[in-house]
Amino acid sequence: MNSFERRSVFSLAGIYGLRMLGLFMILPVFSLYAEGLHGVTPMLVGLALGIYGLTMALFQIPFGMLSDRFGRKPIITVGLLLFAIGSIIAAMSDSIWGVILGRAIQGSGAIAAAMMALMADLTREEERTKSMAIMGVSIGMSFTLALMIGPLLNAGIGVAGIFWMTAILASVGIAMLYLFVPDPEHLNFHREVETVPAQLKHILFDRQLFRLDIGILIQHAIMMAMFTVLPFVLRDKLGLPTDEHAWFYLPVLMISVLGMAPLVMFAEKKQKMKQVFLGCITLMAVSELLLGTDQRSLFAIGIGLLLFFVAFNVLEACLPSLISRMAPVESKGTAMGVYSTSQFLGAFVGGAGGGWLSGAFGIQAVFYACAITALVWVLIALGMHVPAYLSSFMAQVQVANENDAEQLAEQMLQLDGVHEAKVILEDGVAYLKVDKKQFDQKQLKALLTV
Repeated sequence: MNSFERRSVFSLAGIYGLRMLGLFMILPVFSLYAEGLHGVTPMLVGLALGIYGLTMALFQIPFGMLSDRFGRKPIITVGLLLFAIGSIIAAMSDSIWGVILGRAIQGSGAIAAAMMALMADLTREEERTKSMAIMGVSIGMSFTLALMIGPLLNAGIGVAGIFWMTAILASVGIAMLYLFVPDPEHLNFHREVETVPAQLKHILFDRQLFRLDIGILIQHAIMMAMFTVLPFVLRDKLGLPTDEHAWFYLPVLMISVLGMAPLVMFAEKKQKMKQVFLGCITLMAVSELLLGTDQRSLFAIGIGLLLFFVAFNVLEACLPSLISRMAPVESKGTAMGVYSTSQFLGAFVGGAGGGWLSGAFGIQAVFYACAITALVWVLIALGMHVPAYLSSFMAQVQVANENDAEQLAEQMLQLDGVHEAKVILEDGVAYLKVDKKQFDQKQLKALLTV
């Protein structure tokens, strides 16, 4: 990465990590806290935890499309403000319904799509997977840190205090967005673009994008279903006290990050993305079989969980990268919105499905169902087309009107190695996706001279 990309990627990863840290910190302590709220029932406790994912899924597509229309930063700011407002409402509530309302408002600030689209805007094609991997690592580190400090903060300031801290973290994220994250200079978000329904229809009916959307839904459904029962395996079958679970997860997550890096690099450098992609889905199925088969050995559970997180982390990095490569330049936000909606729907389906399976058929049934679902994903992914390994290229152009801009873009598409061309009249810029092995800048220069 160049210095511009490093600044962009680490700033955005920091913002998203702070937001997710605020979300994850309540997970290990909320159920106990909820016992003291007015009107609480077990079902409402589950609703308070899950309503965030539901509203997040509902608002991802609108936020992604709005970011295509009005710019990434304004929409991300609105999302972080909503997240802070929801946190404050939850912190001040003494009833379960107040917390549910606050959590729903937290989720309505659905910025994941706009964040990933901005990441794609600020990085070159060849650095995209690495950028998404850094984002994924920040989320994983937030999750690990939250498991460690959530109970400690609960002892000091309580869950209400954690909600207040979450609001503060959202405010810090807004400051970081404007102080450290560059603006995507080559994009003009106030231009007239394709109508929203047409954009959405195009994204939804793209078979390759649809495969990836189904993939992220399955992946997060498997993860949520697994974690509905894994804590019970650790506590009840392996005798690991609840307050020691975090120390079990910590080394597994750290080692999995080290295992992820070489696979991502191999997929990119050797252009073996599809092979690594399919291999990791298969590895996920194997890990679920291991977790379901041997639940009396801490070592076996550790190995199964390690294999799962290696596969999960690689797929978590590759999926958004593939989405950003396949989506049209002017509709990345919409594509990321559909993708993120699928992700959060997967979490909702996995949590509900895992709970039902566990109650009806036992803990092992959950792991086996996850393994079967992963194998179904392998079959779906077999038809995936890996996009060409392209690079971003920009050129200054002079065009008088929109018709000239469209004509120039069509002429650029005829040049060797040019796979996508978009001429932005207002900025006098041509934005190209090119294959470096075939692209000849002399041809482009000759065309622009004419």
